[in-house]
Amino acid sequence: MTRSALRTGRMLQVAGASAAALLTLSACSSATGSDKGSSPGKPSGTVTVFAAASLEESFKTLGKRFEKEHPGTKVTFNFGGSDTLAASITSGAPADVFAAASTKTMATVTDQRDAAGTPATFVRNRLEIATPPGNPDRISTLKDLTKPGLKVVLCDKTVPCGAAARKALDAGGLKLTPVSYEQDVKSALTKVELKEADAAVVYQTDVRAAGDKVAGVNFPESAQAVNDYPIALLKNAPNPKAAKAFIALVRSAEGHKVLSRAGFLKP
Repeated sequence: MTRSALRTGRMLQVAGASAAALLTLSACSSATGSDKGSSPGKPSGTVTVFAAASLEESFKTLGKRFEKEHPGTKVTFNFGGSDTLAASITSGAPADVFAAASTKTMATVTDQRDAAGTPATFVRNRLEIATPPGNPDRISTLKDLTKPGLKVVLCDKTVPCGAAARKALDAGGLKLTPVSYEQDVKSALTKVELKEADAAVVYQTDVRAAGDKVAGVNFPESAQAVNDYPIALLKNAPNPKAAKAFIALVRSAEGHKVLSRAGFLKP
């Protein structure tokens, strides 16, 4: 065999080996991308959001919008009293996002260093008195709730809506003994809807969400007890990428539009 033929054979062997190596690298790259299930940079998978009960309607709307904007994602919610949710988070419950109805309940989480970064206030909420439709007891002021024989329900003092109600009563120099303390604002409102209570001090957003099931009464003392709502990415979030994207939606102009329609105030 001539030297020229030998040189040509070696060149073909090297080229073949290089091509094989490239094919192997390409296959490995494809397998890695397939394992991730989505292209880098795009949110995917499930994002778990712990949120105050008063956010239920708005967040469910935003959750559907998020899933539509990011195919392959799913938003699951745990709604309840902010204090209960905060306690679950600090006890190790797996969650990506926490949206609280007060800075005090968010502090329960941040004090334990369970939040990633600084929480951001995204809305505020104000109290309102809820009565059965038609307001049969003709309640027009916060003081009216102290009338003898009137069955009034408040949120528990540890819950943000209960702490706010206490502030409003103090601002008016009023004392009130409710027939029951409820663990979240939805439970308090339900008592009125079922006519088990004559009135409840809840958020104006909950009165609006209830529609014609209740009537709402504004009172000036509520201005002394407006709650800030903070939202935070959690330190041990199982899906931080999707969590950040959901928080971004909540804080966006689109998110504020949904929250404003529900009656929430700008921060």
